[in-house]
Amino acid sequence: MISTLLTLLIIGAVALVVLSVVGAAVGLVALLLFKVVPLLLIGYVVYKLFGPKPRQISDADRKWLER
Repeated sequence: MISTLLTLLIIGAVALVVLSVVGAAVGLVALLLFKVVPLLLIGYVVYKLFGPKPRQISDADRKWLER
């Protein structure tokens, strides 16, 4: 009888630990998906729109690079 109770206690403790780890992982994924990713996407779009534009290199520079 006591061994059955101890077994159930151990199973319950292990299940509690596993569920808390899974809950933390789901919370982390939700944070990244709904908080961090939109900010990164907005930053990327703003950088692409207003960031430095690629310059055309001069003929002299092109010749120097190709030698």
